[in-house]
Amino acid sequence: MLNNSAALDSVFHALADPTRRVMVERLSRGPASVSELARPLDMSLPAVVQHLQVLEESGLIRSEKVGRVRTCRIEPKVLRLAEQWINERRTLWEHRLDRLGEFLAEEDAAADPKSRRNKP
Repeated sequence: MLNNSAALDSVFHALADPTRRVMVERLSRGPASVSELARPLDMSLPAVVQHLQVLEESGLIRSEKVGRVRTCRIEPKVLRLAEQWINERRTLWEHRLDRLGEFLAEEDAAADPKSRRNKP
C-alpha cells in the first residue's frame, strides 16, 4: 500500500495543475508531439517541457524521441490506479450515505405516529 500511496501522491500532484490536466486531456485522444502539446498553451516551450517532465515522473505519460521529434502518450495503467482509488472512496461514501438515509427514515417513522398506524 505504501508504494501505491507514493504513486497516488505523484499522480494527484501532477494532475493538480490545470496546464498538465489540459495536456493529459489532449493525450487521452492519442499521442502528440511536444510542439503539438505546446501549441494551444500560452507559455514557453521550456515551461511546457517542465510540465511534461512532471507528468512523466508521475508515470501518467511516457515519451520517446525519434529523430528530432519527441512524442508523448498517455499511460492508462497509472490513470486506472487513480480511478480505482477514487472509486473505492465513492463506494465507501455511498454506502455510508445509504446507511444514514435508512437511519433517518427510521427516525422519521418513529417520530410520526401516522406512519406507524399505516404499517402492517
